[in-house]
Amino acid sequence: GHLPEYRVWWDADHDDARRLWAAESAKRFLAAQIAVGTIDQAMMSALQVKHAHMRAACLSRNLLVVDEVHASDPYMRVIIEGLLDAHLGAGGYALLMSATLGSDARRQWLARARHRIQTMPLDAAIATPYPSVTTAAPNPMVESVVEAGTNARAKSVRLETIPSMDNFMGVANRSLESARAGAKVLIIRNTVGYATETQKALEEAAGEAGGSLLFSCEGTRTVHHSRYAAGDRRRLDSAVERDFGRPRGAGGRIVVSTQTLEQSLDIDADLLITDLAPVDVLLQRIGRLHRHAENERPDEYQIPTCVVLTPPDGDLTPLLSNGRGGPSPNGLGPRGYVYPDLGVVELTMRLIAESVESGVPWRIPEANRELVERATHPGALEALVSEMGEAWVVMRNEITGHTMGDAQLAFSNRLKRHVSFLHRDVRFGSDEEKIRTRLGDEGVEVKFDPAPPSPFKGQETIDAVSIPARWLGEAAPDETVPPAVEGRVARFQIGDRKFVYDRLGLRRD
Repeated sequence: GHLPEYRVWWDADHDDARRLWAAESAKRFLAAQIAVGTIDQAMMSALQVKHAHMRAACLSRNLLVVDEVHASDPYMRVIIEGLLDAHLGAGGYALLMSATLGSDARRQWLARARHRIQTMPLDAAIATPYPSVTTAAPNPMVESVVEAGTNARAKSVRLETIPSMDNFMGVANRSLESARAGAKVLIIRNTVGYATETQKALEEAAGEAGGSLLFSCEGTRTVHHSRYAAGDRRRLDSAVERDFGRPRGAGGRIVVSTQTLEQSLDIDADLLITDLAPVDVLLQRIGRLHRHAENERPDEYQIPTCVVLTPPDGDLTPLLSNGRGGPSPNGLGPRGYVYPDLGVVELTMRLIAESVESGVPWRIPEANRELVERATHPGALEALVSEMGEAWVVMRNEITGHTMGDAQLAFSNRLKRHVSFLHRDVRFGSDEEKIRTRLGDEGVEVKFDPAPPSPFKGQETIDAVSIPARWLGEAAPDETVPPAVEGRVARFQIGDRKFVYDRLGLRRD
């Protein structure tokens, strides 16, 4: 019989028959000889969803490469561990890549008997060669580490701090000063809200005279983040690569973004201004600074400089109340925020302060291992919370509890290859729609009819956009939503919730 949605018979003699057949449906992507995409497609071979076994069988033929493995949250990690166990058990090979993975996480990934893992002492973790290739061993306490050598792309990064995470005009003035000197300035904020407010401050400070210094897409000033329709996001990516890619355009320019420019595009900035974030995230952002050695830079920006925006008084303790009517959402805080582990953030801030006070730059990538271990090692975190007091201990316990809860949910959703299909814990098809590859704020797709124009010039229209589920409350969109369009601004309503989509992306109206 034919597969679902059968449309084309690819003759076996056709040179591209296998590739074309595999590309017809997401269920078959892993049947391709080479498949490149997000980790989600591979993760679906380890979840109790339809076609999981077909995906796993197709994947078993190939080398599985997982890049940026450090970015996996506790839920994703458990799913990927199940994926790796099945893949290796079938005789496959896997390569996990990361520039900022701590020793504890590395040992968890490599060991098959994960419950027997013991934490490596901090000094030993720091002393582990970097960069290196580490292979798994039957004994969970033994790793085979081979130094990978170095290359000519090392850089010494000078750090500065400005206690003005919520001073948007101050950030705008600093970046405009650099852009006027001819520098390419990359600003990375932790949240879409902070990115949007920074863009507004930039436009106010620059005025019409300085408009050419601000990032634009097809002639329209804008910001780069995740709350855009798919077509607009592709146009934004192309515009960023035009100004900051290889080769990059001439003259000073400022682009404001969130994590979307942290690691997705091959871009090069002369100056990085970034919100305070965990050290592994910060190192990823620094990777966009002086990335292409062949690019010419203004004389004042020959030394890679990272300006870190910190809370006004350098005290993170007030952020422990984030989620309880606390300070403005800068992405730092334990309850539903982008970076919940304030212990790692505090240790990162101390590393930055140490560099600023001593005048000793971060030698990248030579210092990566020490920086990551000193801010993420379990021993360092335990010592910190003991020093900081009861509120920090409570925060740490809450994070541990959430981690255990997410991991347990992942175990429940994970494919159980060792039990019968008839086992009570195997539930294919029963609640498949609740099983996801990632946890977090789910998006609800809203389809427009008629489709409004893109906020950027051209004939493109916006067929649909994804809205964070928490923005909708109990409201649910109809099959299609009619937007009210004025120029290139689309407004629409779902229940009693109003939204706008324009050059700054999707936001509540």
